[in-house]
Amino acid sequence: MQTATRLMTSLRARVLASAILAGLLSACGVSNVVIEGNYPTPNINKLPLSIAVYYDDALRNFAYIEYSETGKEEYNIESGLSHMDLFDAILPAMFEQVVRIESMDQASRMSVDAVFAPAIEEFQLALPAKTKLDVFEVWIKYNMRLLSAEGDYIADWVVTSYGKTPQETFQSVEASINEAAVVALRDLASSFSLSFTQVPEVRDWLNTL
Repeated sequence: MQTATRLMTSLRARVLASAILAGLLSACGVSNVVIEGNYPTPNINKLPLSIAVYYDDALRNFAYIEYSETGKEEYNIESGLSHMDLFDAILPAMFEQVVRIESMDQASRMSVDAVFAPAIEEFQLALPAKTKLDVFEVWIKYNMRLLSAEGDYIADWVVTSYGKTPQETFQSVEASINEAAVVALRDLASSFSLSFTQVPEVRDWLNTL
């Protein structure tokens, strides 16, 4: 009960902090974009593995700021929750059992085969006003980390994703940015789920089980 209470308190604090940040950004003339979308589950055979997934604070609260050509903050793009939604959708389709953990210490007390801990290394946005092209584009670079329950290295690899949407598709820049980011996340879902067992370190680890 105490753990649940602490989690609820932490959640309320994050929501309040996000609201305060959005208010401050709005007051400064910055457009706040919270990425939201739906992510289909891949139609693949599940691996008979029990996986814990750990989202650190950097991923949970990930935000990217796009600056104008004069150096002013123009768009604040919050995508942390959308990344969590994506992995929450695809991981149960890939593995027999998936459990979310709040800390790596928690994994050491559980009977799991591995811990999956994704990280965002880079986020790039291309706007038509700057590129002179008729599309909004988003690139995301991930560091995918697979660890033992004790925190030891199993595999560490990079995955990139790309999404774009035509400028005329949406009436607002914010909606176009959102759609391009969602397309990039869906691109990640496909490439990650299909290539997971082809990563050399992952393949070697699977052969030892």
